[in-house]
Amino acid sequence: MVLARTTEKYGVISLVIPVCDEQENLATLVGEIEAVARTGNLEIEVIFVDDGSRDGTWAVIADLAATHSQVQGIRFRRNFGKAAALSAGFRVARGDPIMTLDGDLQDDPAEIPHFLAALAGQRDVISGWKRIRLDPWHKVLPSRVFNFMVSALTGVKLHDHNCGMKCYRAEVLREVKLYGELHRFIPVLAAARGFRVGEIEINHRPRRHGSSKYGVRRIFKGFLDLLTVKFLTGFGKRPQHLLGSIGMLAFFLGGLGMLYLAIIWVVRLFDQTFFTQPLHDRPLLLYSVAALLLGAQMMSIGFLAELITAYQSKDEDSYSIAECTAQSQNPKTI
Repeated sequence: MVLARTTEKYGVISLVIPVCDEQENLATLVGEIEAVARTGNLEIEVIFVDDGSRDGTWAVIADLAATHSQVQGIRFRRNFGKAAALSAGFRVARGDPIMTLDGDLQDDPAEIPHFLAALAGQRDVISGWKRIRLDPWHKVLPSRVFNFMVSALTGVKLHDHNCGMKCYRAEVLREVKLYGELHRFIPVLAAARGFRVGEIEINHRPRRHGSSKYGVRRIFKGFLDLLTVKFLTGFGKRPQHLLGSIGMLAFFLGGLGMLYLAIIWVVRLFDQTFFTQPLHDRPLLLYSVAALLLGAQMMSIGFLAELITAYQSKDEDSYSIAECTAQSQNPKTI
């Protein structure tokens, strides 16, 4: 029943699969996807993005595209990262919805109908949750810490932000722009635009061939990306609210310190025995001046950030429209 419902609701379903040195896995993956498409009577297109592979991955993709009409490939000149690979795949995808999964066979294509059924339940983004994860502990533990931090700081409560298997309505990806390593934060960025985010448990399988492309460095990069996303979603359109607030606080504390020292200076004019230590020897003077300078700099940076934001956003909507009445499809110019 689930498969029949998803078939009626959706036409072409696009699978965007970024790969790097995965030549042993691709033929098996395509075979599994075809089996799911036949069982559920689904029309699926598969878009492989070769992110600078150094083995025979591209040759395998070219052979699969020649023998399977639903398979196409994109090859990067070098490794540009997963976010760039996903963006390239999203750009050519003609389906709605659009799914992402990894090419290492750890994501099970049999979960595709479950994602489609969940998406039909009034959701715009469905993220996978590998409750039982078949990875080494040194990958699982940092990932769980990272997921907790993302959920706590962004308010988007997902168990597995890092999961590569996700499903999106096409309109989500038209509004969410990717760069750097922000691909793991698409649900967070989508939620900031007002899209509805959900999660389902998925089957996670052990890696058969190749090796993981992620190491310990991803933890530190992920934390920096998290700070970026927190700033973008909270203050991306109003940077002065954050930078200016920090500047005003520093300016206020510096002013209090200088006021305190000024009172001491005035009192000493009448009583030389009061606070005999010279004012220029007091650490408070240095801290107060530093706070005043920091406050002025933060507020100045905030103004510059506002100017840049206003210039770059003049042709970009700061809102997301869910639907319109017929009369609002072509509003008259006022």
